[in-house]
Amino acid sequence: MKLQALLLASSIAVATPAAVHAADLRIGMIGLDTSHVAAFTGILNDPAHKSHIPGAKVVAAFKGGSADIPSSADRVEGFTKTLTEKYGVKIYDSIEEMCKHVDVVMLESVDGRPHLAQARPVIAAKKPLFIDKPIAGSLKDALEIFRLAREAKVPVFSSSSLRYYPGLVELKANTAIGEVRGALSTGPCSLEKTHPDLFWYGVHAAEALYAIMGTGCESVVRVSTPGTDVVTGVWNGGRVGIFRGIRDGSAPYRVTAYGSKGVADQKPGGDYSALLREVIKFFQTGTPPVSEAETTELFAFMEAADESKRQGGAPVKIADVLKKAGGK
Repeated sequence: MKLQALLLASSIAVATPAAVHAADLRIGMIGLDTSHVAAFTGILNDPAHKSHIPGAKVVAAFKGGSADIPSSADRVEGFTKTLTEKYGVKIYDSIEEMCKHVDVVMLESVDGRPHLAQARPVIAAKKPLFIDKPIAGSLKDALEIFRLAREAKVPVFSSSSLRYYPGLVELKANTAIGEVRGALSTGPCSLEKTHPDLFWYGVHAAEALYAIMGTGCESVVRVSTPGTDVVTGVWNGGRVGIFRGIRDGSAPYRVTAYGSKGVADQKPGGDYSALLREVIKFFQTGTPPVSEAETTELFAFMEAADESKRQGGAPVKIADVLKKAGGK
């Protein structure tokens, strides 16, 4: 075994903040039921790809798939064929076995409900873990994933690719508008009966809202019509963040930031490459680019939106939702 591989194995075995140092990290993928797996593998494995990111390759995978979601079950075999035939990825029958042959893991299952069960063996194996959106199918499960990761000292983070779209990054860094006092995030919000309303596709626009607003939301009110969801959050200091989800999926992603000195809009455009650069950097350093606190609050925001709907549009406190789910 090469010295580099020995050093890598040693660093994982002692579970230091699980930062992995290697010239070419071996990635294992869980859940071959989303277009992300083919797109991500192409960017990482193909040096000729226009957005190629060096430093890691997808070498192993566990199929996964959810029988009760057609958009999951119907795509597993096609994406499996792409990964095995085009990129030489080896398929394993269990996550536990796959983890023996990789350095880091990307949990890609489009269905958030099995994420907790799928994350458990990865965390037990001390493998740094990126979880594609949504981090879980419920706030309670998201909290449990983070608890397990903290106890095992395994770095975990989750994010939508929208957080790293160039236009949103530029908007967040725009000092010309002064202190950010509010934001409006618009995007598609199609529903899936197996998931809380915003968890399925609304998570993208909700993540973009949090990328600008950060943590500190205190209460949430939701108003829904047959085609639109509007969720208004009141942040500390009187800041206001608004999520506007369009059910038919026709809305482009866009964020408007309202500052003390002006207003600015997100420029259009973006792809997966910026997110993947952050993921590889995370795997190399063991430092999550999005905090547990922010991801937890983001999912509490979305769960509070559902609770407000159940209560006929009444204000719901984030703290109450977190407490009910077992958080602090």
